[in-house]
Order: sequence, then C-alpha cells, then structure tokens
Amino acid sequence: MSRRGNNVRGPTSALTEFLRESGINPATIARRVATRNQPENQPQNQSVAGPSNLGDNVEDVPEEEQPDENTPQASTRTRRGRGRNTGYASDELDEPAEESPVKQQKSAKGRATAAAKAKAKKKAKDDGEYEGSSEDEYRAMSKNLWSVGGNGSPKPPAGSFETCARCEKQFTVTKYTMAANPPPGYLCHHCAKASGADPFKKPAVPRKRVNAAEKRNVVSYQERRLPSLATMCIELITRYIDDVEALGDIGAVNMDEIAKALSKNRGLTPQNAHLFYDVLNKKLRFYDATNLTPDALMTLASLNPNLTHLHLDYCGRLTSPVLLAFSTSMPQLTSLTLLGPFLVRAEAWIEFFKAMPGLRVFKITQSPRFNLECMQTLADNCKDIGELSLREIGLMDNEFVDPLCSLPSLRVLDLACPGIGMDEDGWMKIMGKHGSTLETLDASKHEGFTDHVLEESVRENARVLFELKLDECLSLTDEGVARFFSNWAYPISALKDEDHDMDVDSDPVEVSLISLEPFTPNPPLRVLSLARNQALSSAALTAAIVHSAQTLAWLSVNGLRSASSEALAQLKTAKELRYLDAGWCRELDDFVMKDVVTACTKLNEIKVWGCSRVRGVGWGVKRTIKVHGIEPSGGM
Repeated sequence: MSRRGNNVRGPTSALTEFLRESGINPATIARRVATRNQPENQPQNQSVAGPSNLGDNVEDVPEEEQPDENTPQASTRTRRGRGRNTGYASDELDEPAEESPVKQQKSAKGRATAAAKAKAKKKAKDDGEYEGSSEDEYRAMSKNLWSVGGNGSPKPPAGSFETCARCEKQFTVTKYTMAANPPPGYLCHHCAKASGADPFKKPAVPRKRVNAAEKRNVVSYQERRLPSLATMCIELITRYIDDVEALGDIGAVNMDEIAKALSKNRGLTPQNAHLFYDVLNKKLRFYDATNLTPDALMTLASLNPNLTHLHLDYCGRLTSPVLLAFSTSMPQLTSLTLLGPFLVRAEAWIEFFKAMPGLRVFKITQSPRFNLECMQTLADNCKDIGELSLREIGLMDNEFVDPLCSLPSLRVLDLACPGIGMDEDGWMKIMGKHGSTLETLDASKHEGFTDHVLEESVRENARVLFELKLDECLSLTDEGVARFFSNWAYPISALKDEDHDMDVDSDPVEVSLISLEPFTPNPPLRVLSLARNQALSSAALTAAIVHSAQTLAWLSVNGLRSASSEALAQLKTAKELRYLDAGWCRELDDFVMKDVVTACTKLNEIKVWGCSRVRGVGWGVKRTIKVHGIEPSGGM
C-alpha cells in the first residue's frame, strides 16, 4: 500500500521539538557530513544525497549505474526522499563517526549486552518477577546528566585529563567519572564521593516479585500466633507445679479436663504429672503417657497406693519391672487398661496375675508377648474377671478358647484384630459358655465368625447383648446376616425362673434390657458395627435397622458399597441415632441424608467419607452436627 499521501504524524520527543525550533533538520546535517567527508578536488556545488536512513542513498550507487532523474524510478525515489524530509526523527540526527576496530568491538559488545539486559528485563516482566528500580521511571532525574557535562557535550574519552569542577584539580577521566551537579564540568573521584554519590556502586539487582500463587496459604494447618487460654493455664500450672496445692481442690472433673488438654500436645511430663497424684485417688487416667519414663511410672504407683482403676493410653515405656511395681504398690487395683504395653514380657504378666486375684477388668491392646500361658494364668487366678479385652494380640489362636471358657462369666468380651484368630468351633464354645451374660461382643477380623455362629450360637444364647461389632468378618454373607436379625427372638423361658429385683445403682441400660417383658420380640441393640464387610448389602442393612431401630444410638455401616438408597433410607427410622458412619456407601446421596438428618433429631456426628454423591447441599439443619468426609466441591 502506498504511504505517499499519508500525513499522519505520531508524538514527537522533546529533542525533536528542540531541533525543529532551532532550524536543524536532516538536510542540514546531511550537507554538513557530506562537506566534511568531501574530497578536496570535488566541486563544492555538486549536490550530495542525504544519508541512507532519510531516503534511498543514491551516493552509494556507482555513477554509471545511477538512473536518470527523468526515469520513473528516479522520480519516485525523489518524491519518496522529499516526502521523508518533511518529518523529523530524533533517532536519525546523530552524526556518524568513524571508530577504531577495538572501539567497534566494544561498541558491538555493549549493544549485545544491552540487548541481553533488555531481553532479560522483558522476560522478568512477563514472568511477574520484576519490580523495577526503586525510583519512579517517569519522575526520576535523567541518568544522562551523570554521563554528560551538563552543556550537551559528550563525556571526554577515558584516559584524557580534565579539571574538576569543584576542587579545580586535574584528574584522569575513567569510566567511573561523574558529571558535576549542577553542571557544567566533571568531578574527580574524591569530590564525587563527597557529594554523596558513589561512582563505584554497582546497580541494584531487581527484586523478585512474589507471585500471587505463592502468596496463597496452601499448608494444611494454621499456626496460632497467640496461645489458647487452656495452653496458658497448663503452662502456668506446669511452671508452678510445686506450689499447685495453693489452688485448693481442683476437682476430679477439672483434673480429667486438664489431662485431656495435656494429651493434645503430649504435654504430660514426669514433672507436671504430680498434679494428678494423691493418696486418696481411686481412679486415674492418662490419655497420653508417652513421655512418662519407667521411673515416672513407678512414682505413679508409689504416690497413688489406693487406686482401684488405672487407665494408661500410649504407655510404650511401661516395662516388666513397672508392671510388677503396680502389683505391689497398688494392692487394691481391680481395673487395669493399657494401650501399647509393648515391652512387658510374658513372665511379668504371669507374676502380675498371680499377685492380683481381685482383678475384675483387664483390657490391653497391642501386647505382642502375651501368650497362651499368660491367658491360662489369668483364667486360673482372676476368677472375678467380668470385662476382658485382648485387642491386637498377635499370638491369639484357637488354643485361647479353653482358658476363656474356664472363666465363670463375662459381660464384656473384646477379641478384635487377632494375629491368627479362632475358628468356628471355638466361637461356638465361647458363645455357649458366655452368651447368656455377654452385654458387649467384639469379634472384628475373625474369619471363624461365620453365619452359623450367628444363627446357632448368638441367636440362641445371647439374652442381654446390646453392643455387637463385627468389622471385617469376611465369612459373613448378606443372606446369613439378614436371616439372623430377622429371626433373633428373645427367649421367653429365660425370664421365668429369674429374680429381677433392681438395684438403685444399676446401669439404666442394663435395667431396661433385663426388665423387658417376656413377650417382647427381641432385645434391640444400642451399638452395631458392620463396617468393611463388602459381602453385606441391602438385605443385611435393612434387617439390622428394623431389628434395632428403637434403641440404636451408634451405627457403622462403613464399606457397604452395594447397599441401595432404599435400604439406606431406612436409617431415618432410628430416632435415637447419635453417631453414624456411612462412609463408602456409594448409593448414599443428599436426598437420603436430608431425610435422616431431619428425622434423627439427636444425631450429632456423621461420617460420609467416599460418598461421592453427598455434597452437603439441601440438608443443612439449625442444630450443630459434625460432618466428616464431604468432598471439597460441596459443603454444608
């Protein structure tokens, strides 16, 4: 497209405006350059073409190859050059100067460096990592004032001599020489430093701009800058543990709350543990005894000689000598619950059972050295055992059945998560012996606990069972469990010959179960767990809910993947439900949860891990409910 008729002009710089007002144009500059470089024998009146950047350079073409001015090409070129002379460009007014090869090389290197810096600066701006200089680019004083003398003259070459504008001493010009401010002239290095400017100072490196994505808090926890009131109180009590008696009677309830608060950050130490010790103590529970050394545990036994109930969680430092110290220093101990006594050997268990014949409650978890001999000694010496829990015992097998059956009666039996486990015949014997008195049964992860055990032993012998946990019993089937709950009837003859005079201090749950009318269909459960039994489905879930909907308060059906939404909808009939774990029930959705939450007014905790159809939309209620497991795309 032709641009000869285009008179549009862009904005001009201050230098261009100054040159226009002074009458300096490209033609005069080109004439001056041509006159300077013209040979002596060339006529002065010969016309000289302008520089190549102002038009086509006809001077560079040989004389015999130059076209006639009357040809179309010449006229076009003339008009084009004449048109370009009408505008002024400040970048085209510099006079060309001849440079030595060394200077040309330095100049080329400087241009390459400048180009590299410009490219790096542009890339930094694109990446958002460049903040620029600390000065305002548009209001800062021009940097050229420091490289020119102030009167428009260029800086003298390095190595030349110059007179300082301030001290009037002669000095050698270097690349660090700075112009005087105010001009004219230049300053020596001493005067330049005295003026407050450092000529040798390197330019500041551009600061890296923090990306917006890096500013976001992506950690999964939030650090508290200020401690909570409970933490401050605990630290204060720990600091003045020797004078804590001045606080007076703290009370058993407050003591238990302090113990819970200490367990959150493992703050219980041998020093502050003395706060909980008292000769008159009957019950003591530490929720996290990780930091208590064997000596500290022996001190616990010696300073609490009248303890009857001791519960220690995470007592991994409890050793065999400590357990023997318990038997000698706390002779009235009737209940012992230990979580993680890894270091206690079989010989220590045997001596402990022999020294504690009045033991009624014994619960341990994760004791790898507890073997058959220990179990036999327990059954021979502790005849009053009513609550027995042997969880995660690696050496438990079918040989434990006979010692268990030799115990007079058990109300609580927890044999969950064994190393080997007991077979079907073993469970038939245990339920035949203790089924009529069992209130709590946990047979989780026993492959020998089958449908036959449920139908032939539990259904026929269980009379007061209100808590049943059968997690990961892989031998159970959907039809067998459904048939068990459908046919589980309360034996009418069980109450005909029994005296039911109720004690005032009896457990209300036990009273309500024992005082059932003989014609009541069946004893409903209060706690039921069928978690992680992938073979169970809608039939088992529906039968269990129908059977125990009247009193069911705690329910876990985690992992019943194939249970239908119709079966899950039956959960709304359990009006007494307080805790529900329905994780990995794929058919569970917001519509079912809305009905359940609306109907079960006492529900306060729900777990829906792995339920992809639950978004927490549309079933919010006014009361506070703890909901765990809703995916990030949804929410309450």
